[in-house]
Amino acid sequence: MTDSESLVMDLPESADEPAVRRVKTVARVMDEAVRIPGTDIRVGLDPVLGVVPGAGDAVAAGVSLYIVAEAAYLGVPLSTVVRMLANVTADAALGSIPVIGPVFDAVLKANMWNVSYIEEFVATDGDDDETTPATADDEGPVQIEISEE
Repeated sequence: MTDSESLVMDLPESADEPAVRRVKTVARVMDEAVRIPGTDIRVGLDPVLGVVPGAGDAVAAGVSLYIVAEAAYLGVPLSTVVRMLANVTADAALGSIPVIGPVFDAVLKANMWNVSYIEEFVATDGDDDETTPATADDEGPVQIEISEE
């Protein structure tokens, strides 16, 4: 599959195709931009940024949070957004370990996992009750009402 083909997927009409394409591109750049010659291993910008102590991992985490923000914009359920945040946190925490952190960054592809969660949500088109975002009429565990008095 070529790079341009992997960015195209059959999306429901209700999906924001440009947003999905953007997060896939960002994830690929961060996690799988370049194949290491002679192997099937692909690495991205994340382990390269991890070489810069502190700031590199902070920048990589900021870019990863963009994917999570797009997921929230697309209506991915809160439970999935929390799982995505856990992936970003684990990637940033393990990646900040001196010397071996970049190895974790190269192996732990949190951005690609997070994109797979978005694709899974978009593929179901929000049909499942479990994946449908809560609306104001739902009787969920938390309701917030703001009224002017």
